[in-house]
Amino acid sequence: MAIDFGGLLQQYLGGAQSAGANPGQVEDDFHQVAQHAPQAAVGNGVAEAFRSDQTPPFSQMVGQLFGNGSSQQRAGMLNELLGSLSPAILGSLGGGLGGLLGARAGTAPALTPEQADQIDPQQVEQIAQQAQQQDPGIMDRMGNFYAAHPTLVRTIGSAALAIAMSKIAERMKT
Repeated sequence: MAIDFGGLLQQYLGGAQSAGANPGQVEDDFHQVAQHAPQAAVGNGVAEAFRSDQTPPFSQMVGQLFGNGSSQQRAGMLNELLGSLSPAILGSLGGGLGGLLGARAGTAPALTPEQADQIDPQQVEQIAQQAQQQDPGIMDRMGNFYAAHPTLVRTIGSAALAIAMSKIAERMKT
């Protein structure tokens, strides 16, 4: 079945679908768009959903996505977040994460999927909050990371997906 990609995106221009849209439909639409749109456009849309005042805070959404991710995805998320933190912040991380990083503090961390599975979503929320404070560009990098994992992004919630779709539509229009 062929998709009317332009028509689908047109529905979301200006945020028209964001209010009162059927959550399942928004998820399905996002899945279709993520398969056909350039990854950069999808990443930008997700990053804009992170920035929106109509969605939960960035750190909360990242924590939610982390909780829904596979072991591989969790490791990728954490490594992206940790890469934006200063050595001082890396060294001060409490809980299980500080021990997992051990001697790696001050270097680019590379947690394995097994190590990432030892971290809980609340810790990831704290890391994401610190990363956002230190490096506002982290939202763009996380958006790009999630653009490569559109099935995971579908778990972020229909309001955030509708915002992402609106931003993808705007970007594709230009």
